[in-house]
Amino acid sequence: MPSSRHPSQPIALTLAGSDSGGGAGLQADLKTFAAIGAFGTSAVTCLTAQNPKGVSAVQAVTPAFLQEQIRAVFSELRPAACKTGMLHSDSLIRAIKEVWPTTKAPPLVVDPVMVATSGAQLLKPSAIRTLTRELFPLATLITPNLDEAVLLLGHPIRSLDELQAAAVELHLRFGCAVLLKGGHLRRSPKASDVFIGSRQQVILSAPFVRGVSTHGTGCTYSAAITAYLALGLGLEEAVGMAKQHITAAISQSVRVGRHSALNPFWS
Repeated sequence: MPSSRHPSQPIALTLAGSDSGGGAGLQADLKTFAAIGAFGTSAVTCLTAQNPKGVSAVQAVTPAFLQEQIRAVFSELRPAACKTGMLHSDSLIRAIKEVWPTTKAPPLVVDPVMVATSGAQLLKPSAIRTLTRELFPLATLITPNLDEAVLLLGHPIRSLDELQAAAVELHLRFGCAVLLKGGHLRRSPKASDVFIGSRQQVILSAPFVRGVSTHGTGCTYSAAITAYLALGLGLEEAVGMAKQHITAAISQSVRVGRHSALNPFWS
């Protein structure tokens, strides 16, 4: 029995792929949870042979084993907030849906990881429709980047105005809150994201940080939102705090070997 002298921590769960290079995936998620003050738990969807230059191999777990991990966490370490990352295939997405709580489910942040920064395909094309049909209805928030939004909507997004319109389209189509990340917009002076909740639309902007690798940015951003939700913040406040966190993690990046890496422990 834990002593009353020991402080408690809220629990956050990531369902994501493992990045052997440590910069993205569940490794980035767990570091971010810890940095913000949530106790991190995980359910591994797949293993990747990966480093900052790219992904060379992917090995998925079985759907049954993914479900066992989720059950094990929920039975003794019920999370206050959850997120998904790389889900890889139809069968793994359906496996999550089958065991997800139907009552008193924790907030779920769905980061629709489809393509790595290096260009590697991380979600099978056939699984995109399954993701939108099976998990988006469970989501408190979806966090696509510009390239993922293009795949979801089927048309280009070339300006901040089009980014705002695309966020509205995603919100209306899928019925959940949306954080559409615009960091890949060309010729934009700022990294601007559009958040649409139940009652408001907010543009979150920060200066671009030049010369820093952004490997793992999406994972860290969505993990920060999840950690702040676990701490009890409302969705809009959690998104705003996470924007500050990811901006600082980029600007205060560290050198790792011959590469730069995000610094989730910047504070």
